[in-house]
Amino acid sequence: MANVNLKINNIPVTVPEGTTILEAARKANVVIPTLCYLKDVNCVGSCRMCLVEATGARGLVAACVYPVAEGMEVQTNTEKCRKSRKMSLELLLSKHKKSCLSCERAGNCELQRLSVEYDCDPNYFETDPNLDHPIDVSAPYVVRDRDKCINCTRCVATCKSQHVGAIGPIGRGYVSHIGSAFEMSLMESVCVGCGQCIVACPVGALYERTTVDEVWAAIADKTKKVVFFTAPSVRATLGEAFGLPVGTNVEGKMVAAIRKLGSGIEVFNMDVTADLTIMEEANELLNRIQTGGVMPMFTSCCPGWVKFVEQKYPEMIPHLSTCKSPQEMFGGLLKTYYCEKNGIDPKDLYVVSVIPCTAKKYECKRPEMNGEVDAAITTRELARMIKTAGINFKDLKKEPFDDPFATCSGGGTIFGATGGVMEAALRVAAKTLDGDFEVVDFPEVRGAVPIKEATYKVAGKTIRVAVASGLGNAAEIIEGIKKGTRHYDFVEIMACPGGCVNGGGQPTLPDEIRNSKNLKELRAKALYKSDKKNSIRLSSESPVIDTIYGEYFGAPNSHKAHEVLHTSYKADPRI
Repeated sequence: MANVNLKINNIPVTVPEGTTILEAARKANVVIPTLCYLKDVNCVGSCRMCLVEATGARGLVAACVYPVAEGMEVQTNTEKCRKSRKMSLELLLSKHKKSCLSCERAGNCELQRLSVEYDCDPNYFETDPNLDHPIDVSAPYVVRDRDKCINCTRCVATCKSQHVGAIGPIGRGYVSHIGSAFEMSLMESVCVGCGQCIVACPVGALYERTTVDEVWAAIADKTKKVVFFTAPSVRATLGEAFGLPVGTNVEGKMVAAIRKLGSGIEVFNMDVTADLTIMEEANELLNRIQTGGVMPMFTSCCPGWVKFVEQKYPEMIPHLSTCKSPQEMFGGLLKTYYCEKNGIDPKDLYVVSVIPCTAKKYECKRPEMNGEVDAAITTRELARMIKTAGINFKDLKKEPFDDPFATCSGGGTIFGATGGVMEAALRVAAKTLDGDFEVVDFPEVRGAVPIKEATYKVAGKTIRVAVASGLGNAAEIIEGIKKGTRHYDFVEIMACPGGCVNGGGQPTLPDEIRNSKNLKELRAKALYKSDKKNSIRLSSESPVIDTIYGEYFGAPNSHKAHEVLHTSYKADPRI
């Protein structure tokens, strides 16, 4: 591909043919403001914030969609550009509910930031008198406030890429807005609760259904014993909410901060039930292979993915592992084994999971989960609690997790990255089939590639695997299996692209960071680095897992294990 030479604000730049002005400007370290643009998700040029002057064009052009040309000269900061952007912002503000002080995104809102930078008058244009639509709080995971929406369509593009399509544009012209088909609520729609729309939204039109007040109430209740447990990926992302670089592992500070939220709080490591999931799942897989069970077997640790299957591909439900997710396994373990061991009435134990996604909020409310997790809070919600408590996160000294759920293996650590569940399961399955099998790393299933495939030969058996992240890629795998063009034994699916490190409950970062850094790669790197340092890297060799089976479950897939650690799923067809 030929290169193109141009100048941006008189800075010479050379980029490949087909590059947009916005991409070329980034190479020249020139920032062009955007609202509707989101790298790899949405590029439609509708917000008009990125308008620039370019030679050869009759008027201002949208930098996010306009390609560069040889000899082009671009000016991004002329009076004409600034006036146009300011007017676009003030027009958006006229149709935007300006309740900034009570907004979830206050201080972290792209519209707010740009309005301040361009010295906008929020009342320059008369405010739309129809900004009084009810807030959609029907779902236990996502809240939608139509009056804060700026019609950037980033959420629509995200939902479409997820092969869900729960939201889209309704109406035309001035009355056009984003909503679900037939104006139904999110809970009635095909939404699976993955929360990717939240992290894509530049304003506060979409946010998680918070349970923070309930958690604070439990902490204040002297009759309750409160315990927290944190998902593997949270340690690699929580620091971002406090200004630390993307991919900083803050495990020790995170544990210390949670303990300071209230007296007597214990903090456990969800890596333990990630390992427990692997023990149950790997043995279930081997049993299916040996007895001719339904194949391929799909992982079931992602509730957004499970809901997607129940709604869109109910005929594939028998392929799902019967294992609960690590979150629900921990809830079951705490309300049974932990309570019995410590003489606690399960009704007096308040269990809080800290998770990277919003679908887990829905999962813990499913009736078949028996309310074993009382509250699921996102990484964002935990960060807000820490700030509310006046804790100086950066200056905290590291503290370890509490026993008996502190020690972990590398199997659980890498669950937060796409391919992590597969790799952890392969380690155990390979060791079980061939006791002399020494390979611990399975690099073929690592990385943020949307679909990864590999074939392994272990103890004379061929195991064909696939890993997919993002529900659009999951649909591609399912359609291939149904057509007979894809053949696997074991398939890992994560609803969020890149896995839990890129979950819908992770910190919402400024567009400039999201559009310039590979968040999935940097966050996953922190988990693999931690895994590499672990002295125990197989779930089957964890002393905590040995204790749990020795004292309570007996063996993987035992009758008691099935009562506490396994579940079933049912079809849930939607319009």
